[in-house]
Amino acid sequence: MKLWQKDTSTNEKIDHFTVGNDRTYDLALAPYDCIASKAHAKMLGEIGMLTSKEVKDLTDALEGILKSTQKGDFVIEKEFEDMHSKIEFLLTQKLGDLGKKIHTARSRNDQVLVALQLYIKEELSQIKKEVVKLFDLLLKLAETHQKDLLPGYTHMQVAMPSSFGLWFSAYAESLVDDVAFLNTAFRLADQNPLGSAAGFGSSFPIDRELTSKELGFKTLKYNVVAAQMGRGKVEKASATAIGMLGGTLAKLAMDICMYMGQDFDFFHFPEELTTGSSIMPHKKNPDVFELIRGKCNLLQGLPQQLALLTSNLPSGYHREMQLAKAPLVEAFQEIKACLEMMHFSLSKIEVRKNITDDSKYDYLFSVDTLNEWVKQGIPFREAYQKMGKEIASGNYTPKRDLSHSHLGSIGNLQLDAIRDKMKSVGS
Repeated sequence: MKLWQKDTSTNEKIDHFTVGNDRTYDLALAPYDCIASKAHAKMLGEIGMLTSKEVKDLTDALEGILKSTQKGDFVIEKEFEDMHSKIEFLLTQKLGDLGKKIHTARSRNDQVLVALQLYIKEELSQIKKEVVKLFDLLLKLAETHQKDLLPGYTHMQVAMPSSFGLWFSAYAESLVDDVAFLNTAFRLADQNPLGSAAGFGSSFPIDRELTSKELGFKTLKYNVVAAQMGRGKVEKASATAIGMLGGTLAKLAMDICMYMGQDFDFFHFPEELTTGSSIMPHKKNPDVFELIRGKCNLLQGLPQQLALLTSNLPSGYHREMQLAKAPLVEAFQEIKACLEMMHFSLSKIEVRKNITDDSKYDYLFSVDTLNEWVKQGIPFREAYQKMGKEIASGNYTPKRDLSHSHLGSIGNLQLDAIRDKMKSVGS
């Protein structure tokens, strides 16, 4: 069954090619199609296209279908093109001709748009909650380990003193930026497209403000052509937000993979979080973090993939827009899984103490000693040359007592300020 079906049948090969795996991904969107259809039915009642009894019968039936989608009982069989045709079939099966009235004053175009944007809003909200949860853990770890020094590197060379407090809180503050991108994507999705129909509005006297309020949209996409042009833009904005977050998680995962290696040995994880080798019994591999790194690196390519898909399309609806559905749905699932695993694993991290006491980290402290000379009146360039000579001659003796006091430094992490930044974007 197809909502656009006429008397002629479609070639089976054409049908398979055009529908593809859409039925599978529509299972994620089906609850939102039911929610939008309930709002649409109520609006049709308000403008006199349905009686109050018809509205109640339709919304009750839709509520039943909604519950089946939430329980996982909803199936889109091969004879149905998508969730829309299956839901309308179920309504017609239960209510007769009344079920066919649900499509009054709307098109499949704005039907899928509104379901997709409701879905995106919910997914972005869930991701944001998981990001804030990881943020809280990182700040807690930063507070706990703020005095535990850690070598800092530039060009993969030992550079200057860092700390676990600085490292953990760096990723926490980076997540604040990622939430800002999530918020932007959410705002774009938070505009009701329902009522744009096929992209040119309707001759029915529909009440778009009513459906916007009913569905919890902050505003609506007023221009009906602009509403259809939002297809692709909302997906790209969401993909960009996911990609930014993926970049943060991938970098954190890379640090973890490196720092837990035997050559660094900065921290450990319980054995059950690592995997072994088929021939090397001593191995404790960071497979979880390697997979997070790989998955999140792939997610960073999603905005480019969607940009290529939607490039140079004129206004109006085009069938290839359905191809954005699969990668976006999968991306939401992947980033949530990565966030969950990162939080679960980091909550069990075991930090090694006194790492920088090892003589191989002596040169970490050379800049601090040099700076002390400058404070005593030696010009910086002379102090730099003097330190270089001491290191070259083997006469350099590190002073490991540090005094970093400026905002955001080892001795002044500003964790409360970072926490306030997250509150400003995360609430």
